Amino acid sequence: MEGFKKFSAEAGTLFTRAKQYTEEKLGSAEKTEYDAHFENLMQRAERTRRWTELIVQQTETVLQPNPNARIEDYVMEKVDRKRSDRVTNPEILGQTMVDAGNDIGPGTAYGAALVKCGQVQQKLGVAEKELISTSIHNYLQPLKNFLDGDMKTINKERKLLENKRLDLDAAKSKLRKTKSDESKAKVTPGDIEKSEEELRVAQSEFDKQYEITKLLLEGVSNAHANHLRCLQDFVEVQHAYFVQCTGLIADLQKQLTSLPGAGNHSNSVNISSAPSAPPKFHDRAPTGTRRARVLYDYDAADLSELSLLADEIITVYSLPGMDSDWMMGERGNQKGKVPVTFLELLD
Repeated sequence: MEGFKKFSAEAGTLFTRAKQYTEEKLGSAEKTEYDAHFENLMQRAERTRRWTELIVQQTETVLQPNPNARIEDYVMEKVDRKRSDRVTNPEILGQTMVDAGNDIGPGTAYGAALVKCGQVQQKLGVAEKELISTSIHNYLQPLKNFLDGDMKTINKERKLLENKRLDLDAAKSKLRKTKSDESKAKVTPGDIEKSEEELRVAQSEFDKQYEITKLLLEGVSNAHANHLRCLQDFVEVQHAYFVQCTGLIADLQKQLTSLPGAGNHSNSVNISSAPSAPPKFHDRAPTGTRRARVLYDYDAADLSELSLLADEIITVYSLPGMDSDWMMGERGNQKGKVPVTFLELLD
């Protein structure tokens, strides 16, 4: 019985609110308006919610361009499971290059270049993973927490406030009607007192909910300050990522220019902005017999050349009339020409 009474009361309240709302839309009932400051707070909160949702969406698109992967991450997040640690595209490209270079021959200029490029691509992939992971933790997650926490609470309290406003305006309308009917002897003084009490209760509940909602709306300013800090963190992470990538590519470019047959090509960047190539071995004017460390593996092209292994120490010297890009190298009883760009003088 008690449950039925509660259900009846709730149904009656919903009906009263629906009736009040409909009459307001039709212009046949008065509506309590919020003050201008409160309206501005609500508009600011709504703008913040809308733009935060769009920023989160577009940031996720930048960090993970693959829509299928984004959907997978979204599902994993909803079931409270860790995002899959998928291999990045640079890592896949890098492994392909390394495999190709090893198959073609790491001792050849092209094979060595493929291996080095592949290794750098793999490092770029790892750096990309770190960018994504840190950006999610420092930037995306706080924004999502705001939408799932603060904004949901604000929206919930705003709906409660709107219900309290409808109850208040319905109570006002009822009291006016009761007083109007008094002159026609359709109501008793007790009916008027009851309507006045209902209005006092409705006004009190509305005022209380109004203050709660206002405090939450004013808290959006704190959310803006927090979002600014998160945005600064995001930019710092991006800066570190691009600096790291630039350093890896610049170092790779230097290594590639030192390989035999690299030279200049038509698509090279402007020489004024390109890193300076390391001085050639023969520019150091080596004289006599010297020791040298081998920088890269090298496969001899014919019997006149000497095959090399990276990091080994050999003896080198020049012969009169010899091409300046080559020197004679000796390893025990083995002897042959070696490219100077594969060597580092030790003494």
